Amino acid sequence: MQKELPVSWQEIHVLAKKLSLRLKESGKQWDRIIAIARGGMVPACLLAYELDIRVVETISIKSYDFQTQSEAVLLSAPEDLGTGQGCLVIDDLSDTGNTFRFLRGKLPDASFACIHVKPQGRAQADFFVEEVAQDTWIFLPWEDQDFPPHIRAQIGVELPTNES
Repeated sequence: MQKELPVSWQEIHVLAKKLSLRLKESGKQWDRIIAIARGGMVPACLLAYELDIRVVETISIKSYDFQTQSEAVLLSAPEDLGTGQGCLVIDDLSDTGNTFRFLRGKLPDASFACIHVKPQGRAQADFFVEEVAQDTWIFLPWEDQDFPPHIRAQIGVELPTNES
């Protein structure tokens, strides 16, 4: 049976702060953050403030179709990334590691960080905050389109009402 992990906006903020501390403690320096759209965009924004990095770009990769993992496909990327030197690539999760593995082939000198990691994706993440079981589905507050009511209530996403 699949486990559920609802994560609130407040929890994301706290986890991003914890991740920023790990990144700072590493002693590495980055010139820019590359957010993996769409899941990495919110964590990347929070980390950009925490790390005082002003260049934040996105790379678009499709590797999920709702809850089904698929092969990573590059949809768009900045043209001047080179080997990724000075780039901190951010995503919300390294599940199987496919997205990070795919990008490591293109950006071998970049660092890769995420909020959550699963055992199959752990080797591809240089930095992360929380490890969860492989059979866990993480409900993030910015992905509320199809959440069951009990998950929406737990993460503080209001259900629309028909009242005027």
